[in-house]
Amino acid sequence: MTSTEGWDGSDSSGARRRTDGSENGYLADVGETTSLLGAGARSSSNHGSPDETNAPNQDGSWGDAMILRRQLPLTLLSIIDLVCKHYFADRSATDPDFTFAPVIPGGNNRQCFIPEVQRSVATFTLVLNVTIGMLSSLTAPKLGSLSDRYGRKRMMIICSMGGIMSEIITIIAAKYPETIGHQWLLLGGFFDGLTGSFTAGSVLSHAYTSDCTPPSKRGVAIGYLHSCLFTGLAIGPLIAGYLVEWTGSLLSIFYILLGCHISFVLFMAFVIPESLSRKQQLLAREKHARAKEALVPTPECTGLARSRVPLGRQISRLARSIWTTNPLAPLDILFPTGPGTGQLRRNFLILAFIDMVVLGTAMSAGTVIVMYVEYMFEWGNLESSRFVSMTSMVRVIVLVGILPLINYLFRKRPAARRRREALAHDPTSPPPREKNHGADKLDLWILRVALVSDVIGITGYVFARSSAAFVACAIVMAFGGLGSATIQAAVTKHVPPQRVGQMLGAIGLLHSLARIGAPIVFNQLYAATVEGFPQAFFVMWASMFALALGASFFLKPNVYMAADDEVSPSPPARPSSSANAVRRDALEDDALLP
Repeated sequence: MTSTEGWDGSDSSGARRRTDGSENGYLADVGETTSLLGAGARSSSNHGSPDETNAPNQDGSWGDAMILRRQLPLTLLSIIDLVCKHYFADRSATDPDFTFAPVIPGGNNRQCFIPEVQRSVATFTLVLNVTIGMLSSLTAPKLGSLSDRYGRKRMMIICSMGGIMSEIITIIAAKYPETIGHQWLLLGGFFDGLTGSFTAGSVLSHAYTSDCTPPSKRGVAIGYLHSCLFTGLAIGPLIAGYLVEWTGSLLSIFYILLGCHISFVLFMAFVIPESLSRKQQLLAREKHARAKEALVPTPECTGLARSRVPLGRQISRLARSIWTTNPLAPLDILFPTGPGTGQLRRNFLILAFIDMVVLGTAMSAGTVIVMYVEYMFEWGNLESSRFVSMTSMVRVIVLVGILPLINYLFRKRPAARRRREALAHDPTSPPPREKNHGADKLDLWILRVALVSDVIGITGYVFARSSAAFVACAIVMAFGGLGSATIQAAVTKHVPPQRVGQMLGAIGLLHSLARIGAPIVFNQLYAATVEGFPQAFFVMWASMFALALGASFFLKPNVYMAADDEVSPSPPARPSSSANAVRRDALEDDALLP
């Protein structure tokens, strides 16, 4: 199947049929004078010109295909092009008789659809993801906890600074492609991970949304945030294509991205209000100070060293810092202690595991999916972009249309009916304010249905042998977007407002750990099985979602942590027939949490 055939029902057996014309199967009618780093848009008469090799285009655009870094398919395709160039250049240097078709930046380069290049791309993306994941696992929980004490806005601004540095490095690499290769993206990943990366941004935005919405509307509000993300994935490649056409340069896209980062920082600093009041921040600081006082004291040997060893005071301070520093300490909130906390602890651990599978592995699986469809179905830029755009738009429809409708039919309408009944019993009584009572049954069933769609979709990937079948499975899996928003809302409903950032920070730590571990497993599994059974990756992924689905049935509704850090009692009994009891059970959807 060629890339112009689109998503038809043709069999994928042609995925391994490469262009004829060489003993290696990669090229057709090219000679030893063919440019190694061909200038795709230039005429064939220039292919042998040394002045044209690996040089920027006449319009100043970047000739190394560093396409819109923030959009997954184009980012990965650009990495594939660069790694492919490097692979063939090394192969040609060791074997002068080896010839190949030039790699056209951003083009449909069939010669790159070989296992050797796939393994190299998997290795590079593994290093990039692990670099970002390791750093963000240290910083994202800290930023989440600090946001409880010093406000969400400040931490969001800090998180955005990494994106600014990353875009600056990308622009520098774009302007000087002959001296700065794709490896410099690792430096951008370093700054991105150092400020929390996408993980911290997700944690802080969810915490801000949780501050501003009551529990009954929180899932829908977080769903709107996720829909914005998928809208960007859907229309981003289209906008990027028009920008390149209008400006004649790929470099303009990176300048626009840098401007977006700076505009966001200014918008957060001077326009958006802080979601936490000064009183809430001070209360969180007091609790944090008391928690630090309860830390394990320094061992006695450090006190002896303070008096007898040169620089003993400094050494003692360093020893205490090492003794009391634990990179996994943010996970302590997932293990509450005390009487009656068993069910709360179980809910925390199950929700954390499901969230790590749903969001953590999805971030790592995307790159393998793009490589898989390129290899199996010979998709190029157009097909991959259409695939991501279509599945993203389905998720947007699910999050903006279906999730609010479910919330209205099964939560808001019953709540409104209870309010009317309460007013009929006692018209003078003020409406109660809505408070956390943990995840309700609706949250749990939405989560389970979403996981079922994920399991069905991923299992379908294993057996899909045509583009049409693969796309159909992706549409089914897109309904799993219900779970990503619901689980974030459910997690925040289990803790009081002053601990939302800490809880989401712990979840962010698990995301980062998944970003480290999942690429190692997924990319290496794909690299090891791409020649024999490339669907092995989907088998493992489906098994993880099936395990998460089974775990979801052990969740209990209406379990939460009270504001004084004591677990709540068992779910309240059904209200009596008195007016006051009816009003206590009524929900006020318009009330905000303090």
